[in-house]
This record gives sequence, C-alpha cells and structure tokens, in this order.
Amino acid sequence: MDRSDETTHFGFKDITVGEKQTLVNDVFHSVAHRYDLMNDLMSAGLHRLWKQAMINALNPPRADTPFTLLDVAGGTGDIAFRAAKAAGAGFRATVCDINSDMLKVGRERAAAGYLEDRVSFVEGNAEALAFPDRSFDGYTIAFGIRNVPRIDLALSEAFRVLKPGGRFLCLEFSAVDVPGLDRIYDLFSFKVIPPLGGAVTGDAESYRYLVESIRKFPKPNAFADMIRAAGFSRVSWQSLSGGIVALHSGWRL
Repeated sequence: MDRSDETTHFGFKDITVGEKQTLVNDVFHSVAHRYDLMNDLMSAGLHRLWKQAMINALNPPRADTPFTLLDVAGGTGDIAFRAAKAAGAGFRATVCDINSDMLKVGRERAAAGYLEDRVSFVEGNAEALAFPDRSFDGYTIAFGIRNVPRIDLALSEAFRVLKPGGRFLCLEFSAVDVPGLDRIYDLFSFKVIPPLGGAVTGDAESYRYLVESIRKFPKPNAFADMIRAAGFSRVSWQSLSGGIVALHSGWRL
C-alpha cells in the first residue's frame, strides 16, 4: 500500500511522508561533513557519554564469538566504530544510512581508523531494509529514528532483521524532566543551536528543523508502546542527563 501521501511532520510543519524523506535527505546532505563537530558543540560533548551508554548496553562479546550489528541512520560510523573497538575479533557491523554524503564520511573514517574489515557501509532505507530475516544479533539507531517518516515501519523492520535473542537499542532526544532545566534547554535549543549551526555549517535552517523535530517526537512511554507494538519484549527505557536523552531497549524473543 502506498502511504507516501500520508501527513507527517517536518519540524513543526505538517507535510506528506514523501516530502519529509526528501527534506530530511537535504538536511543531512547539507551538514554531513560538520555533523560530528556540531554534535560536540550542541551537547557540550555529552553525546559521547550517551553513545557510550548505548555501547555498554549492547555489550558486544569481547572474545572471538561472532556478533553482527546493524547500525541504522549511523552514516558517519560513530556507533559502529565504538562498538567495534569494544568488541572482540568476531564482531562485524553494517552501517545502513539513506544519505550518501553521511556514508562517504563514514567510509573515510573507517579507512583512517583501519576498521574497513570490521565495519561496512550500505545505502538503504530504515523503512525497507535490504537484509534477510533474522540476520543480526543487535540493532542500534542513535538520534535517527525521529527523522524516519514512518517510524512504525522502521520498528517492524528492526524486529524482522534481528535474530531471536537479538536486542534493539535506540538513543533519541527526549522530554526534559528536571524543573528549571526544561526552560534553559528550550532557550538553548531555539536561540543558540540554529545560529550556531549557521556559523559552523552555513545552514541554520537545518538545525532549526533538528530542534523542532525533537519537540514533535513521542514521549518515552508512548515510544515504548510503539516498540512493543512492533513485536519486541522486555521493552524499557532509561532517562539520561535529566531527560535530554532516552535510551530505549527491546528484545526479539
């Protein structure tokens, strides 16, 4: 069934699903080469701790035990590289991203870090993964699920490609739950991040969208319900840094 004319959100604007994919692609084409730098500036380096929490939860085997990871919307390779460095010789990661410019950055970083034999890169859509059923031991997606036009399809695909016993982990911006911090965070998000993005990447509008998209993303309990609806068991989530970020988990059992 064609769902491309369904309504979704691009930031605070209502658009069709088909339009969102095009606009999101344009955002990440624009910022690809400064994406990791902007992550450091926007989070004051905290994104590194959040991503490490995801790797700790993934806990890839340190020995030679085979372990396959699919990292979706992770074009620059950050999560896959961190997992590879934490894992043993049996670890292999596939990075799947819809954006060719982000993948180009990831491949360059893999070559520079001598990780080409452990991390591969594939252009693809989270809503229709080109991998067989039950192919991976782990599935990660960091700060990417909110940019997927049809999140329910992406979650269903995550469930499909995981092996029984495989784990789904999603790191995503969330709802600040500390009184006072919420107002400071809103002020920083809307008044500082877009101008900062304009100064560093030359594209303030892309960062305005990224800020707005965070506010439109489902609250943690609602997103946990979506994960359960896709078939996952033992669904849970952990609030990080006062609710700025949540780490979601589910198992294919």
